[in-house]
Order: sequence, then structure tokens, then C-alpha cells
Amino acid sequence: MPIKVAAILTCFRHRSHANVILENFLEPYLFRGKKVDPRKEFRVVSMYVDQFPKVDMARGVARDYKIKIQPTITKALCQGGRRLAVDAVLSIGEHGTYSFNRLGQKRYPRKRFFDEIAQVIGNSGRTIPVFNDKHLCYRFDWARQMYETAKELNIPLMAGSSCPLAERQPPTELPRDARIAEAVSIHGGPLEAYGFHALEVLQSFVEARAGGETGIVSVEYLRGRQLWNAARQGRWSLKLAEAAMRAELGTVPRSIQQVPGETRVDSDGLLIEYADGLKATMLNIGKNDTRWNFACRLVGERQVHSTALNVGPWKNRNLFKALVHSIQSHFRKGRSPYPLERTLMTTGLTDAMMRAAVHPGDPLHTPELEFGYKPRSFKAMRENGASWKIITDDMPEPRGIDNSCG
Repeated sequence: MPIKVAAILTCFRHRSHANVILENFLEPYLFRGKKVDPRKEFRVVSMYVDQFPKVDMARGVARDYKIKIQPTITKALCQGGRRLAVDAVLSIGEHGTYSFNRLGQKRYPRKRFFDEIAQVIGNSGRTIPVFNDKHLCYRFDWARQMYETAKELNIPLMAGSSCPLAERQPPTELPRDARIAEAVSIHGGPLEAYGFHALEVLQSFVEARAGGETGIVSVEYLRGRQLWNAARQGRWSLKLAEAAMRAELGTVPRSIQQVPGETRVDSDGLLIEYADGLKATMLNIGKNDTRWNFACRLVGERQVHSTALNVGPWKNRNLFKALVHSIQSHFRKGRSPYPLERTLMTTGLTDAMMRAAVHPGDPLHTPELEFGYKPRSFKAMRENGASWKIITDDMPEPRGIDNSCG
């Protein structure tokens, strides 16, 4: 019997997260160069859609794939009945028209989605796995409640970013239980939406250091001249940042403050102090939606370890193939390939970053993030680049599962 999946969505338009995740549940996809046919194991049986934009895919895809759109989350999980009638839940709370709070955080309804999902599961007397796209919630206190509810109800909950699953160029692997002295993660997009991904990339590397994750004691947000002055003062490593950019570009620009061919933007960054003394920096450099770079230096070594995470052709679309492969493993086994605590941590880091950005240059203590956890190896879930020998940059991008136009 196929695993029956309910999809809970904010909206469903072309290239939205609903699109690039669901297309890999509804049609075959490539992972590590091999064709995976999800239709043999999974069947999306119902959807709840919070918003219907003018250019909407939900109705057409539901028609073409015989998926019932239900009026509430409860009915989606119960397939219109009164009892839980699915085996797994995709909660995709990204995109759509939602307001921003005073910190510039978009009020996506991820906690509302999860609370309604958890209530149905709790009332059912059985547990099913749930995937929550991106960070758990824009508010860390609500994210902590989601985490605790999942533990209380024994709900296998997976969350997080697609970016740590990208191909590493070069294929950098840190030694097991490495002692990391300093690390840098770089992105090239909006502060909250892409800063979160860069923090997930950072955390996916540093959580595996000797002793595991120990927690974060403070952060400091810096912008423009503040940021570069801090580098000159040795507060973060320009050398590591240059190595991370070299992994992507093949060479280091005269100044990484201006990446050749890209719109000039003011860089910003987040200085992060961990409880065990590790120092890390998340940087926003240039303007490039597919920039995900990492570099670090190990204790007692001069050598820098660096890599650029290659998302494959068609911008970030193909990156979701590896993420969906991980989600399907989670739905199959009832266990996330990597710890939920990673995304709890990066959710809190993202929230702290947005609060710290109100007062650039002022350290912000983060006692709520002083928790530890043990990592798990997720190498088997990462794309190794074999798919990009089949899907190449010169291939035209197909529109995909949306044939609902007209």
C-alpha cells in the first residue's frame, strides 16, 4: 500500500516551494544520477491551500493528479472524514501574501499549520511523520512550543533547509570529531529568507565537531563599514571568507565587497559565539540567489577547508530533489535523516539575527540557544553531482507539473 500524504500549503504557484517539493512526489526525479519514482511508494491524497493567487497551480494540479482540495487542515488529514486518514504530512508554509512584523519577519502561519496538524494526530491515538519546510517559525518561543509538542505526542518531525544537501565543490569532508577554530558561511540573498539557509549550511558543518553541538551564547549583527572594520580588527576571518568565495568563483575578486558582474549591495553579517569557544560568521556578500559557500579552519592547522554548495541547473529548483529524497526517507522510516534540533537552533539564530539587526554593533546574548545536541551523518542524503551530468546547464528548463494554464 502506498504511503498516503496530505499537503498543507500556504499557496501553490510556479516555482513556489509547494511546486518544487510536490513535483518530486508526483513525478519521477533524479537523485545522485539515478531515477527515483515516488509513485511506487507515495500518493498525495489531499491538500489544504491557505491562499489562491491569481496565477494558481493548486486547482489544476489537484485536477490532473486526482488530489482532493479540502477546506480545512483537519479535513485534509482526515480526507474529508472524521478520523486521521493519511500516513504523513507535508507542511509547506512558504510564499503567499502575509504581513511582516516590526523586525521584518514574514508572519508565515507555520505554527498555526503545525498546531492544527498536531491536534488531529493527538486525537487519533497514533503518530505519523510530519515535514515542516524551512525554519520552524519566525518566533523562537513558538518554535520551541512546536518542538516540545512533537516530543510530547511522539510525532516524528523533520524541518529545515535544502541547501546543506547540495553537491559540495570541492567535495569537502571534515574529519570526524574535528576541532573547529573558526567558520564562515556565505549567501547572497535577503536577510531572513536566505540568512536562514546560510545558518543551516553553517550548522550542518559545525554541529559535527568534537563534543557535538554545545549551544550559542551570543550574536552580533554588523552592516557595511562596521562589518569590514571588524574584519580588519581580526574579529572575523577575511581569509576564510575569501577561501569560501574562491571555492565558488575559482578566484578571489580584488575585493569580495564587490563581486564582478553582480549588483553592488551593502554586505552584512552575523558574528556567532558558541558555548565551547567556536567563533563563526554568517555573511551576505554580493547578489546571487544560488550562493551557498562555507570555509573553516581547524585547531592547530593553517590549512583552510572550503567548499561551494552547487545547487545544479535551473537555479535552486533542482536542489529540492535531494530535500524531497530526505523527506521521503523520513516518511518511510519515521526518523529524520538529521536532528530536528539543528533547525530548532537555526530557527533561534534567525530570530536572534533579526532582533540584533535593530541595533547593529550591539552584542545580543542568547541564553535560549544554550542547548546541545548530537549530530547524525546525513551524507547519504546529499547530492553528489551525478545528476548534473544528466541534467545540464544547457538543457532548457521544463515547466514541470503545471499544465493547468488555460
